This record gives sequence, C-alpha cells and structure tokens, in this order.
Amino acid sequence: MAEYQQQNHGPHHQVPENRSHQVVKAATAVTAGGSFLVLSGLILAGTVIALTIATPLFVIFSPVLVPAVITVALIIMGFLASGGFGVAAVTVLSWIYRYVTGGHPLGADQLDHARYRLANKAREMKDRAEQFGQHHISGPQVS
Repeated sequence: MAEYQQQNHGPHHQVPENRSHQVVKAATAVTAGGSFLVLSGLILAGTVIALTIATPLFVIFSPVLVPAVITVALIIMGFLASGGFGVAAVTVLSWIYRYVTGGHPLGADQLDHARYRLANKAREMKDRAEQFGQHHISGPQVS
C-alpha cells in the first residue's frame, strides 16, 4: 500500500479530502468563530454597563476606598516582605548549621579562602605594627 502511494502520488503528496468533509470543517469554523464573536460582544456590553453603574459609586466612596486600598496594599507588602525575610533567615540558619556540623554547603570553599586571606592579612599587619613599634622604641637615641 505504501509502495503504491509513493509510486503514484509521491511521499509528500496528500490525498484530497472529500467535499463534504471540507464543508463540515468550514461550517464548524464559522460556528465557533461566530460564537466567540457574539460572546466577546456580550462581554464588552456587560463591561460597559458595569463600569457605568460602578463609576458613580467609585466617585462617592473614593475618600474611603483610596485609603483602604493603600492600607491593604501596605499590609500585603508587609506580609510578603516578612515572609521573604523569614525564608532568607531560615536559609541562612540552615547554611550555617550545615557548615558548622561539618557539611559542605555551597560557598563554603569561598568562605574558608576569605577567612584564610583575612587571617594572613591580620598577621601581616600585626608584624608590621611590631616592627614599627620596635623601630621607634629602639631607634636612634639622642643623649
């Protein structure tokens, strides 16, 4: 069968559809498109009517609504910030626990390297201070 199709129609040639199948597809597309068009028109009309009714209420209640919206927004932002800082704190404490108990969390090598460099620099500064102090104490004395 496949050999017959490749010989007579080629590998990419499709057999034409029935006329009735094309009509059904077109009718379905027109029905769906028309339904969506009517539905979008109804939604637009409903939105305009709702906005017409709600606008005077917004104007009347705006001295109450605006501060209420600002307050609610600040409360929500406060809760979100608090939750974010809480998650950050738990993450940091978990990292510290793993580091202290001998685990090897991400970034531990960098921390160890920085601590080593800081200790070396502190030791170097201590040695310089001792040399500076000895030089001034035992330096040339005038009699």
